[in-house]
Amino acid sequence: MKRTFRWLCVMFALIVLFTCAFSAPAGALSFDCDVEQYSDSLLMINLDTDMEVYAKEADTKCYPSSLTKIMTYIVAAEFFDDFDTKIPIKQTCIDSVLNQGMSCTGVDWYVGDSLTVENLLYALMLPTGDDAAMVLADHIGEGNIQTFVDKMNTKAEELKCSDTHFTNPFGTHDENHYTTARDLYKITRYAMGLPLFSKICNTTTYYAKENDDVPFITSNWLIDPARGGDYYYVYATGVKNATSPQAGRCMVSTAVYDGYSYMCIGLHAPYDEKKEENEQYCMLEAANMFRWAFLNLSFVTPVTKDTPVCEQKIDHAWDTKSILLVPQTDCNVILPQGYSEGDVKITPDSTDPVSAPIKKGDIITTATVYYKNEPFTQINLVSNDDVGVSPILYTTDAIRGVLTSPWFLIAVGLVVILFIIYVSVSSSYAKKRKRDHKKTKIK
Repeated sequence: MKRTFRWLCVMFALIVLFTCAFSAPAGALSFDCDVEQYSDSLLMINLDTDMEVYAKEADTKCYPSSLTKIMTYIVAAEFFDDFDTKIPIKQTCIDSVLNQGMSCTGVDWYVGDSLTVENLLYALMLPTGDDAAMVLADHIGEGNIQTFVDKMNTKAEELKCSDTHFTNPFGTHDENHYTTARDLYKITRYAMGLPLFSKICNTTTYYAKENDDVPFITSNWLIDPARGGDYYYVYATGVKNATSPQAGRCMVSTAVYDGYSYMCIGLHAPYDEKKEENEQYCMLEAANMFRWAFLNLSFVTPVTKDTPVCEQKIDHAWDTKSILLVPQTDCNVILPQGYSEGDVKITPDSTDPVSAPIKKGDIITTATVYYKNEPFTQINLVSNDDVGVSPILYTTDAIRGVLTSPWFLIAVGLVVILFIIYVSVSSSYAKKRKRDHKKTKIK
């Protein structure tokens, strides 16, 4: 028995492994894109619909470098109720930054003084300040940076970032400090809903105090017309860039044009720290990706709420055997300009019969919408009419359902077995009584 049990466990494990290895989940739609790409991992999403329009290795784990500070911002912004809260700038925090080989970007000028949470958030995001991250993490963690990091990982779990793990709030390299382009989208999308985030990420110059001579300056040249040079992109609105030898060039960027908004995430573009000058490949790439999207993609309605999709079989109805299903609402999506109607197909996710009564507008099932055989969105299908129920058919089906149900058949089987046992026992008992009666007569 033990050997049989072990053999069954091994076979079950092999089946699970085989299934995992050869079952490919449905991928997101990725339109043809002729933009020269530099990042190993690239993701572009339309923010108006949350629809992916291009993805390349978007679920591959990469080192995020200072893009980490987007999560640092989230934890800090949700910790403080008042962004005017003043935080003392301690020498120990600055020393810790310098001792770890990180850089100070101006917060160190205020040692012995204090800055508001808002000041520190600007210092965190514009010049990507390690000193600002240290001060915030030290204050929130009450001197324990790991406490702050734990909050970062907890938030990542809440946002369902299953391929993300942080070991510090700065982005310094660690093999266990990683994320993906798709997870960074979730993190940044969430951050955009927090106070001041979008405003800060679209600011080029910020003075912490009125009498300051030197401002915090953004490192994102896409949004900076004064310093960006050829990298400046007039429609860019944020968010953050990062660089390290291990992470390469990285960037999360957003842009808005003519009613369309996009986010582009590029990870691990080329960077050689030994060279004096390195192209900002992620910035070049992002600007070109935005141009491609704005010029080639547009909102369309391939399926309206009046478009018949399919007929669904219906049970227990008075005078019909099927109902017509239509989309619950118009399906507004992003598609390439000049697309062919034949490239769009709608397939119901279930063809199982439904039971009357049904009212017009009731959700019957869902359907997947495909573009060139790739799934890109899901819609609800509703009944296009009212359908009444037939009591006779309903009752007949109910009785048939009871009579053919597994539990009923099991119950009948048990009754038959009990009856056979009863007959057998009764027969044996009758024979025994008969034998006993004969013995009594003989005596």
